[in-house]
Amino acid sequence: MTGHEECPSCPRCRAGICEIHRPVVDRWKVAVFVVSGLLLLAGILAGYFTPYPLVGTALLLAAAVISGYGVLKAGFLALIRFRFSIAVLISIAAAGAFLTGNAAEGATVLYLYAIAEFLEEYAAGRAERSIASLLDIAPQTARVRRDGGETTVGVGDVGVGETAIVRPGDTVALDGIVTAGESSVDQAPITGESVPVAKGVGDAVYAGTRNTDGYLEVRVTKPEAESTIARVVALVAEAQAHTSPTEALIERFSRYYTPAVILVAALLVVVPPLAFGVPFVEAFYRALILLVIACPCALAISTPVSMVSGITTAAHNGVLIKGRDSLEAVGLAGVIVFDKTGTLTIGRLEVDDVVGFGVPEAEVLAVAASLESRSGHPIAKAVRRRAEKMGTVLRDVEEFASVTGKGVQGRIGGAAYLIGNPALFPELPGGAWQTAYNRLEGEGKTVVLAGTASAVIGLIALSDVVREDAKKTVADLRARGIRTVMLTGDNERVGEAVARRIGIDECHAGLLPEDKVAMVEELMERYGLVVMVGDGVNDAPALARANVGVAMGAIGSDVAIEAADIVVMEDDISRVAYLVALSEKTVSVVRQNVTTALVVKLGIAGLAVLGLVSLWMAVAFGDMGLSLAVIANALRIGRAGS
Repeated sequence: MTGHEECPSCPRCRAGICEIHRPVVDRWKVAVFVVSGLLLLAGILAGYFTPYPLVGTALLLAAAVISGYGVLKAGFLALIRFRFSIAVLISIAAAGAFLTGNAAEGATVLYLYAIAEFLEEYAAGRAERSIASLLDIAPQTARVRRDGGETTVGVGDVGVGETAIVRPGDTVALDGIVTAGESSVDQAPITGESVPVAKGVGDAVYAGTRNTDGYLEVRVTKPEAESTIARVVALVAEAQAHTSPTEALIERFSRYYTPAVILVAALLVVVPPLAFGVPFVEAFYRALILLVIACPCALAISTPVSMVSGITTAAHNGVLIKGRDSLEAVGLAGVIVFDKTGTLTIGRLEVDDVVGFGVPEAEVLAVAASLESRSGHPIAKAVRRRAEKMGTVLRDVEEFASVTGKGVQGRIGGAAYLIGNPALFPELPGGAWQTAYNRLEGEGKTVVLAGTASAVIGLIALSDVVREDAKKTVADLRARGIRTVMLTGDNERVGEAVARRIGIDECHAGLLPEDKVAMVEELMERYGLVVMVGDGVNDAPALARANVGVAMGAIGSDVAIEAADIVVMEDDISRVAYLVALSEKTVSVVRQNVTTALVVKLGIAGLAVLGLVSLWMAVAFGDMGLSLAVIANALRIGRAGS
C-alpha cells in the first residue's frame, strides 16, 4: 500500500497518522546520507592527496547534488517567485562557495543542512509517533458474544448494544457498561492513575484500559470511532494545529528576517572592500557564512517541538490539552479559580461528628440510621454509610413519615423520634444542644438534630468531603506564586469553612452560573490571565469565559471534553499542579531554546563578519548542531514524570 486511502479499515489511516501504510522514506534518506557522505569524504581526500583537483571537485559536486537536491530545487523555485526562504539562503551560500573555489565547504554546507532538515522532520514526526502510541493502547479486535457463542472480530465491526467478553489480562476494546462480572481495571492509559479501579455491574469501562484479574461482560455503548481513546487521539492531533503566542511571534519574525539577512549579506560584500580595502573574494566568503548562520532553522523549530513534547507528555498522564496556546497560558496564569463542589470536594456528604446529650453517641447514630434507612436523601445516605462503617445494628421503624424540607419521623421501640433541622423541633428550648449546634454550623457543617418532641438526644454534623490532594495542590500553586480563588453556589459560611480548610486565598459564595462568569471577568481585570477549573458541565459558562478552562474528571463525558480547553480525565485535583508545572517547564524550555538559538547565531555571525569562522563550521555548529541541541532539549519534556 502506498497511502491512507488504500487502507480505510486501518484506524491509524482514518486518524491520518498511519506509519505502516505509507511510503517508507526514512531508509532512503539514510542511504542518501551514506552515499553522499562517502562522496564528500572522497572529494575532500582527493583534493588533498591527488594531483587531479577536478576529480575532487567532481566528487564534491556529486555529493552536493545528491544530498542537497531537495534544498537546491526548493531554493530555485522560491527565488524565481521572489520568495526568500531558508532554502534560498543555503543555495546561494553553497553556489557561492563553489564559485569562489571552496567546493569542499559548499558541498559540506548542503550535506550538513540536509542532515539538519532530517532532524527537524524527526522532531515533527515525533508528534505523529506519540499520537500513534496512544492509538496503540486500544486493541484492533474484540471478543463478542454472537449466536450463543464467542467470536473475535475487528473492533470496527462491533455494533452498539453487543456484548464484549473481557477476560483477565485483556484490554477493553470499546467503551461500554459492565453487565456481568467483577474485576479491577487499570485505567492508567486514559487517566494516568496507576491504581486499578474496581468495576462491577453497572460501571462504565473504556477502550484502552486493561482488565487485571476478573471476568467481565460489557455492553458496548459507543462505536470505535466515538470511543474515549479515539477522542483522546483526535484531540491530541487537533492540538498540533493551534499555535502558541510565542510561535506566532517567531513566525512573524521569520517572515521579515530572511530578506533582511540577504540585504545585510549584500552590504557585507560591498562595504568592506570599498571602505576598508578587504579583498572582494574574502568579503564575499564572509557574506556566504553570514547567510548560512542566519538560517532560522533552530529558531523556527524551538517552540513547536517543545509544545508537541509537552502536549503528548500530558496526554500520556491523563491530561488532554486542546491547543499549544492553552499549554503556554497555564504556566503564565496569575490566578487559578476553582469550583467547589465536584472539584475541590467530591460532592458527597459524610458524617464528621456525632454528639450525644444524655445518651451515648452510638445510640444517637442507631436511632438516626434506623429512621434514615427509609429515606433516599443525601443526608440519609451519609448517615447510613457511617452506621455501616461503625457496625451499627438498625432497628425496626414504624409509622415512618417524611416531612418535606424538615426531616423524617417514626416510632422505634414504641417511642417517637425525629431527625431533621431545627424547624422540626419548634417547641424545644435552647441549651447545650444549641451551643454545640452553633459551633458545628460555624465550622461550615450541615447539622441535623436527633430526638423526641420534648428533647434533643444528639446532633449529627456532616460536610462535603474535601478531595485528598486538594490542600497540597493549593499549597503547591501558592508556592509558585499563583493566587487561588474558590467560587461556589453554597452559602458563605460553608464556602469560607472549606476555603480555610484547604488554604484558598479568596472565596466567593452564593453564586449562580452567571455570577461565576461575572466573577471570572472581574478576576481577569484584576490579575490578567485566569485559569478556571470546574466539572465541565455545570461550570461550562465560566470555563468558556476564562482564558483557559480546565474540566475535571471528564473520562466518558463528551460534554466536558467539548466544553474545556484542557481536560483532566480522572477526578485527581493534583493534576492541576502537575499541569502548571508541565506548562512552566515547557515555557522554560521554549525560552531556553529561543535564547540559545539567538545567542549562538549572533555570536557566530559576529565571528563570521570578522573572518574568524569557516563556512562548514557555521553549518556544523550554527545550524545542524544548534538544531540538534534544540530538539534534544525539547525532548527532555517528554521524560517529565507525572
